[in-house]
Amino acid sequence: MEKRVIPFSPPDISELEINEVAEALRSGWITTGPRVKSLEKRLAEYCHTSKVVCLNSATAAEELNFRICGIGEGDEVIVPAYTYTASASAAIHCGAKVVFLDSQKDCVEMDYEAIAEKINEKTKAIVAVDLGGIICDYEKLYEVVEKKRALFRAKEGNSLGARIQQALNRVLIFSDAAHALGASRNGKMAGSIADFTDFSFHAVKNFTTAEGGASTWRNIPSVSNEEIYHQFQLYSLHGQSKDALAKTQVGAWEYDIIGPWYKCNMTDIMAAIGLRQLDRYDGMWKRRGEIVGKYDAMCDEMGVKHLVHSGENFQSSNHLYLSRVPGIGDRERREIIVKLAERGVNCNVHYKPLPMMTAYKELGWDIKDFPNAYGYYENLITLPLHTLLSDDDVDYVIENYREVVGEYLK
Repeated sequence: MEKRVIPFSPPDISELEINEVAEALRSGWITTGPRVKSLEKRLAEYCHTSKVVCLNSATAAEELNFRICGIGEGDEVIVPAYTYTASASAAIHCGAKVVFLDSQKDCVEMDYEAIAEKINEKTKAIVAVDLGGIICDYEKLYEVVEKKRALFRAKEGNSLGARIQQALNRVLIFSDAAHALGASRNGKMAGSIADFTDFSFHAVKNFTTAEGGASTWRNIPSVSNEEIYHQFQLYSLHGQSKDALAKTQVGAWEYDIIGPWYKCNMTDIMAAIGLRQLDRYDGMWKRRGEIVGKYDAMCDEMGVKHLVHSGENFQSSNHLYLSRVPGIGDRERREIIVKLAERGVNCNVHYKPLPMMTAYKELGWDIKDFPNAYGYYENLITLPLHTLLSDDDVDYVIENYREVVGEYLK
């Protein structure tokens, strides 16, 4: 086939998004305003949750999830070693200690059987990562924390975080669902399964607002969803008791600063993109599924391992296509990625485990203690998967992958 250039993950932006952004610019509302509130309402309906709060990133969303729940100094948070840095850094921002957990062998998911050994009286939360848009086995996670309930020490006092911990009275389960908007498991949507969930709307995600993210949560006994939502608003807008929209009411200029907090709100310009993305999302998700099916057929025929995106009780968001070439190591994987790039097929790797990164090595972590995470990483190649790929583009990726990787399978 004639050489093509296949980008790894460009955003799918149509005239619908462009026109909505233009309308937002003309409206006079370019920061947090009516479009943000509309997007929050629609996302809550989509995720089957009571409330969603839109923010400027998934990292901010995860950090505020921790802060809402009163997690900080002296607490421990269990995080998979095989993930992106935001899964861990958000807890560190709050002053908590991250405890890394290895993956299952030949699996991207954390080792659920080993979690119980990590839980102690300092453990406040587990972060599960729905990598590639495949929802983790939260039923197992809930079973583990229920069995360890006697070790849990809820925060004392009457703060919101203390009351959430006291109401649940067990280790909290957080979902890093940065990849997973639209995914489901056992009939439940991502966002409605974990105690608190964060989503990413970065430009490389299935659903984008350029940058951006969101938090949502399950109903918590004796704790008002409105109170939780209001605290998110306070944290994300400098602790200011009113947002710009609320101050437009007659005589409502005055506000208070409740705490010296953060600035991580979403703007109406970003929400304008999201509103029209949501209109198109089901179609984009289905197209991704078609591409996944073609890649699956190729990998299965070649004997190449890959993420399984759907099954009897689950359906992923079809976010990433992870392939693992048998019999090769890191050196050969790098060679393959370069050879594919020379043919115009741009690939990636998701992810280099965190104990291999400088920041986490300096905290004392060593990849030698996470052999399964390294084993999954060393022969992994992530293929282009996005809705700007034509059928001919997909065929081009497949043809070149067959030729290049085939040489390493002989």
